Amino acid sequence: MKRDEQQAAMGVSETAGQENGGRLVSVRRYDLIATALRANIASGRLPQGLVMLEGPIAALMQTSRAPVQAALRILEQENLVHRFGGRGYLIGRLGVAIEPLRLDIHTLELNISAEIDEALQNRGLWERAYDDVEAAVASCLIFGEFRIIEAELGTHLGVSRTVVRDVLSRLHERGLIAKNQSSHWIAGPLTAQSVRERFQVREVLEPEALRLATTAIDYEGITRLRVRAGHSNEPVNWAELERALMELCIFRAPNRHLIELIQHNQMPITAAYRALSRLGLPEDEIAAGEYWTLFELISARRIDAAAAYLRNHLKVMAEKNIARLRIVAVVSEAQSIVPYLTPYRVE
Repeated sequence: MKRDEQQAAMGVSETAGQENGGRLVSVRRYDLIATALRANIASGRLPQGLVMLEGPIAALMQTSRAPVQAALRILEQENLVHRFGGRGYLIGRLGVAIEPLRLDIHTLELNISAEIDEALQNRGLWERAYDDVEAAVASCLIFGEFRIIEAELGTHLGVSRTVVRDVLSRLHERGLIAKNQSSHWIAGPLTAQSVRERFQVREVLEPEALRLATTAIDYEGITRLRVRAGHSNEPVNWAELERALMELCIFRAPNRHLIELIQHNQMPITAAYRALSRLGLPEDEIAAGEYWTLFELISARRIDAAAAYLRNHLKVMAEKNIARLRIVAVVSEAQSIVPYLTPYRVE
């Protein structure tokens, strides 16, 4: 990637995950990617008709596919790119006849500002700290209610109060922690009631997102997934299939705010699942079969039937998740809890 010295032309004035004037600035990765792609479309380095694929862009930006997917959805809403008959997005306005142009994006010498390049290539301190704290909070959610001690968190991670507060703010934004009336940061508990309520939200949002995504679903990706599973001797667990459902179908709905609502609602459930898996709880083989049935309906373009099936599947999954949650009542929590998390007692 070339670094364009004219940073102002890229439209970004703050660097993600780095200190700026004594405070930590956080710019979403997908916004950075969208800004970079938008500028290169405007300059013509990304020409009209070019087929934009998530994988090559992710490799170029040295990031995962998720922020690339979100960035492309932003550009789609701005009518800079659009879906077409093939895989990926086509650069150009929807409704204008454009011949697909397939080029290796690595050969196009895109202009990426030094600021964006640095933000994408070097994960900020708060981002690295965030991963550790999210995993620790996820592990404690299933054991009850815990208070996060900010000073101990900073000491444990060896970071400043600025970084600690930014990490806690992001955890709060994603619904993993909350502030009580005493202004203490509280994690948990993930109760049967809260799990059931979050799945009720999923039953409302996700089937509708699936319907909205009808024309944007990666049907070829589903076919490849099914073929790959058919040739593999290793079973695919339901968590992997759920991730595939989100990436190939639901997160392709042309409504970024709806997708963010779904992601934030899922976060505590997903975090708890990872924590339960680390405790050695067995996989749900029946759930995996249900996902394959769902993919069959989607592949057959029976989207209304798939949406109805998904809603019923989520009702069942709610009760299964609650049952898994109850198992940990007999598991010792001592080895799972880090020093900065202390059992919370209402005074």
